[in-house]
Amino acid sequence: MSETSVQFGKIIGQCRELFSKKLQDYGAAWRVLRPSSITDQIYIKVNRIRTLQMTDKKMVDESEEDEFIAIVNYSIIGLIQLEKGFSNDFNEDKEDVMQLYDRYATEAQQLMERKNHDYGEAWRDMRISSITDLIYQKVLRTKQIEDNQGVTIASEGLDANYFDMLNYAVFCLIKFSEKASPVE
Repeated sequence: MSETSVQFGKIIGQCRELFSKKLQDYGAAWRVLRPSSITDQIYIKVNRIRTLQMTDKKMVDESEEDEFIAIVNYSIIGLIQLEKGFSNDFNEDKEDVMQLYDRYATEAQQLMERKNHDYGEAWRDMRISSITDLIYQKVLRTKQIEDNQGVTIASEGLDANYFDMLNYAVFCLIKFSEKASPVE
């Protein structure tokens, strides 16, 4: 397995752990959200990251890393909601939810590995701020597709955008982890 795949797995493990803890605390309360509401949650997170990157003052004690983790988890929630539809009942079996989480995380990793092969891991030479802008762009595209009731003429669908946002957020988290413990 490549270094990136190992790093991806470690980051997803951290995101999964938080997701699982919140699932225990709140249940699957997010099941009541329509996909457009999930997209707006991702919008809020990426917009905050951009604000933090462009200003020196932070007034809420949550880091960029925390927000990227939220983007990973909301992206997986979005994929689950696209598959299952939203529900007024959020009493989901926690094991079933975690199996869906794992399935989408695995699909995201497989997609990342295919794209990294073709793109030569170009993201490694990018700035976190540039990858953040790509997530922002994907959110805006997703909002437009949703406003068009999911109809596209030449573009990928909602699921492809959620996968891209998830993978870009993981790339940022990998970059943060490399800053925290540089390789010698």
